[in-house]
Amino acid sequence: MPTIREVYLLGVEHLRASGSVEPAIEAEVLLRHALQWNRTVLYTRWETPIEPEPFSRYQELLEARATGRPVHYILGEREFMSLTFAVDERVLIPRPETEILVEFVINTFRGSPGPRTPDPGPRQLVIIDVGTGSGCIAVSLAHYLPQARVYATDISGPAIQVATENARRHGVAERVVFLEGDLLAPLPKHLLRSVDVIAANPPYVSAAEAPMLAREIREFEPAVAVVAPGDATAVHLQLIIQAPRWLRSGGLLAMEVAAGQADPVRGAVIGDGRYGDVLVLPDPGGVPRIVSARTQRQ
Repeated sequence: MPTIREVYLLGVEHLRASGSVEPAIEAEVLLRHALQWNRTVLYTRWETPIEPEPFSRYQELLEARATGRPVHYILGEREFMSLTFAVDERVLIPRPETEILVEFVINTFRGSPGPRTPDPGPRQLVIIDVGTGSGCIAVSLAHYLPQARVYATDISGPAIQVATENARRHGVAERVVFLEGDLLAPLPKHLLRSVDVIAANPPYVSAAEAPMLAREIREFEPAVAVVAPGDATAVHLQLIIQAPRWLRSGGLLAMEVAAGQADPVRGAVIGDGRYGDVLVLPDPGGVPRIVSARTQRQ
């Protein structure tokens, strides 16, 4: 049998020939998955002959990737905020950029017991995650903010199923409520004017831009999570209009945006007239990635 190193190199060439832009990284990830080894074990056993069963499994994984199917759908999971999330074609694959949004909310409220009511004492921090998908935002916020109760909405019933599984996986199911419906529409009315945070990673690709997306996004990830109805910032604008009805005085709206969208979204927030403390946060590459604002205090 060939060695681990030889099999890895064959995988790199196979993926390169099929159009992968990161063949070396993907070949290693798929090989480790087939072997059920971590990176340290892989490199310490580099010259070991591979056993027939993992070799066959690796070949199947390579063939699946060669069709364009994303690696994380093949593996069935994706790490986000140091947590492992189940993912498949029902949901968008969590991106590192979205961690900036989650970290911003966590850093804003970590250590806070939540706002207090005048009489009954402390209450939970109330967070809304709009377009939850895999639940990566909702579950991460519930995990790292134990004082939070999270309501997560999604227009896709199948996505809600995946998100519910991930909430159970990370032990926060009792503090995350999943609701099927469009944007803020499915929220219970008792939350009106009582929400502390609305966080969202909305679809931000226009229909005109959709044909130019990478094949693995265009053909495998759910279009409803990627392509906005109409203009690329259409969903952002809807949230800007709808959010103050739900947010408490001084409540936070935080949205992820694509490159080039921060200025128009920020302008829309300011132009709405009901927000203050408008911030734009960059990703590690300096690209403006998050637009946040607070409702005017009354």
